[in-house]
Amino acid sequence: MLEPEARAFVEHVAACEFGACFRPLTDENPELDQPGAAARRRANLVHYLVERTRERPVVLAGEAMGYAGGRFSGIAFTAERTLLEWSDPYVLTSLRPEGYKEMSGSIVHGLLETLDVEQRVLLWNTVPAHPHPAGRPLGNRGPSAHERQAGAAVLARLLEAVQPLAVVPVGRIAERSLAELGFEALPSVRHPAQGGAALFRAQAGATLEALGLT
Repeated sequence: MLEPEARAFVEHVAACEFGACFRPLTDENPELDQPGAAARRRANLVHYLVERTRERPVVLAGEAMGYAGGRFSGIAFTAERTLLEWSDPYVLTSLRPEGYKEMSGSIVHGLLETLDVEQRVLLWNTVPAHPHPAGRPLGNRGPSAHERQAGAAVLARLLEAVQPLAVVPVGRIAERSLAELGFEALPSVRHPAQGGAALFRAQAGATLEALGLT
């Protein structure tokens, strides 16, 4: 994507509704977010899309954004601590000076860096928003069928724009969601959470190698 195309896509996502999810590209919580946080997250995602689509990427697709990851960064499987490592032009958006850290995101980016394929892989979620329990903005829940359907339209638009080499679900839930939504994808790799780090590294590494990225 060139920057104007990426910016238009991000503005489209920001205008979408995802049920009761928190929309990082649109919504702000003054108790958790810096002023102008949503615009900062949109800028983060624009930079990310431009960088990760210079060549046809492999899309690693999770289910939905977590509170410590995309909720504050605007980017799937990516916490603010990762943005600090990437530095300018990426910026933090939370009120935490040190930013939030997400274990799953650290594992994913650690593998991509080890394999030297960070720039060839595009991370996304079937729901590009943060589903959380009512009254618990710093909690996670599974997205509803309605929320997944809303995310499907966005995912379809993204895949049409970037024409990825392949879509790889991260976790069985994402695999089922993609199948239910009618998207063609490779078999899932283990989600890195809850003791799945080693198997994720092995399976995702083998998949990326088979696709010719390593």
